[in-house]
Amino acid sequence: MSEIFSIPVEGGDGKQSTLEQFKGKVLLIVNTASKCGFTPQYQGLEELYEKYKDKGFAVLAFPCNQFGQQEPGSDSEIQEFCSLNFGVSFPVYSKLDVNGTNAHPLFTHLKQAAPGILGTEGIKWNFTKFLVNRDGEVVNRFAPKDKPAAIAADIEKLL
Repeated sequence: MSEIFSIPVEGGDGKQSTLEQFKGKVLLIVNTASKCGFTPQYQGLEELYEKYKDKGFAVLAFPCNQFGQQEPGSDSEIQEFCSLNFGVSFPVYSKLDVNGTNAHPLFTHLKQAAPGILGTEGIKWNFTKFLVNRDGEVVNRFAPKDKPAAIAADIEKLL
């Protein structure tokens, strides 16, 4: 199994854990923001989660304020926003950095495993998505403009 499951993360409730509970599941890990042009993708992410969660799939959202300051809220405000506006039932973790010297180890791992266009590792904007197989291997990276529904076929292949 991959090291991805042992990387420490902080839940939106402030509790420390790892992704151990997701071993054996297909994951879509996304850096998110509440005030972004792509924010409506929360709805599509929730639809994917509802469609495939019983088959061993999970969406994991990691809010980030590094792009245009589009995630200014506190963790509790983010949780409330996602629930009230999009009915999000998948985990929304504590806000973190995805780029730079303070980049969270999870995103450092994801970027190295699935570089972007021309091999660049940096994340360009909110709603970059990483698809992870049941063994914890990053199998694909999707751009912010890629709508969640367009990823369904890739998810189905891994389920």
